[in-house]
Amino acid sequence: MATNKEERKVILAYLCVCIVWGSTYLAIRIGVSEFPPAIFAGIRFVVAGLLMVGFAWLKGLEFPKTPIDIRRIAVVGLFLLLGGNGLVVWAEQWVHSGIASLLVATVPLFMAILELMLPNRKSIGFKGWSGLILGFAGVVLLVFTHSDSGAIDLKGALILLTGTLMWAMGSIYSKSFQASGSIVSHIGIEMLAGGIGLSIVGMILGETSRFHVTLRGIGALLYLIFFGSILAYSCYIYILQKWPAAKAGTYAYVNPPVAVLLGSLILDEPLSFHVIASTGVILMGVFLVQTSKGVPASQGNQHHKTAEEMET
Repeated sequence: MATNKEERKVILAYLCVCIVWGSTYLAIRIGVSEFPPAIFAGIRFVVAGLLMVGFAWLKGLEFPKTPIDIRRIAVVGLFLLLGGNGLVVWAEQWVHSGIASLLVATVPLFMAILELMLPNRKSIGFKGWSGLILGFAGVVLLVFTHSDSGAIDLKGALILLTGTLMWAMGSIYSKSFQASGSIVSHIGIEMLAGGIGLSIVGMILGETSRFHVTLRGIGALLYLIFFGSILAYSCYIYILQKWPAAKAGTYAYVNPPVAVLLGSLILDEPLSFHVIASTGVILMGVFLVQTSKGVPASQGNQHHKTAEEMET
């Protein structure tokens, strides 16, 4: 009976991750309509990072022991949050939230390409190459069938794909070292590094003079901090303790449909046949790539400890 009860808790946590992380694209789209993008994202991650670090300190969790470890973790945060998430937030000023979520779903495609360049690489075979071709064909279909609709343009697509590449690079780098300290302290440091970096970029771009507080913007910011960055992340860590990483990572297939649906219902973003078809093609490509080769468990877990904030 206890096992069934625990499994229900895991399923509820999984649903939370699927829905909340899928909804963060909508919250970002609302937030950047009220606040300058870099400052908006910077505040979000600085606050979330301080809360995570404070929680780790109160719970007596281990922090990184050496400056080298701290530097490496901070670099991961800069790749993931300043580069990856920051460019997503920037693009969502004009790219529809559902469309953005679909391009972000191509992270595994970029990771597969980058891993092919590493020493001792594993071949992804015909299945993997087919997935890469199919996934990027879906991106082309999405961009060029919506270039005249206002949902996305070539510039927005390039920004989003660059952000996705940065996210993949940070994820690959995170697997190249083992740092001391707890997962929670690592994530706090990553968020602080990314948040401070985003805030500095915002100040350099003169965004502080355009920052005006609105209830709608504050609501989006609070949602992203407490639901996207803290609640869903905590649920995800709990899921990883109960399920294999590969099973836990299937949330990534659910996030884009959730984002597309919410964008359509709340922001009246177009839900056309081409969007649905592109969603299917991209996710099928990602599925083929992810199932084309085995990933050692230690590497898979290391990736999931550092790469979950992009949806947040």
